[in-house]
Amino acid sequence: QVQLVESGGGLVQAGGSLRLSCAASGRTFSSYTMGWFRQAPGKEREFVAAINWSLGSTDYATSVKGRFTISRDNAKNTVYLQMNSLEPEDTAVYYCAAGQASTVYITTRQYAYWGQGTQVTVSS
Repeated sequence: QVQLVESGGGLVQAGGSLRLSCAASGRTFSSYTMGWFRQAPGKEREFVAAINWSLGSTDYATSVKGRFTISRDNAKNTVYLQMNSLEPEDTAVYYCAAGQASTVYITTRQYAYWGQGTQVTVSS
């Protein structure tokens, strides 16, 4: 069993930055994909970014590419989402997720474990 706890959300002005953290605990495996998803009111949960835990390779949704950076710290069992140049459209609850590493990583069904989410609000 894996437990994921997000932190770092909050209120920020447009153009500002936030860094989200996702701390993982429990039984760990070497072949995991860690992902960030977000869900705005009235919308479906949306892929944001993913990282292959072993390789460190990353990918991003088009909407955040060039602004967000996903990274990991193996020693701390933590994945980060650095969010720069934030826009009001980025306002959502952000969820950390973990799943078995796969070439498919942009859909929620690929992830077995989820955090409870952290609210990010970007004011204009």
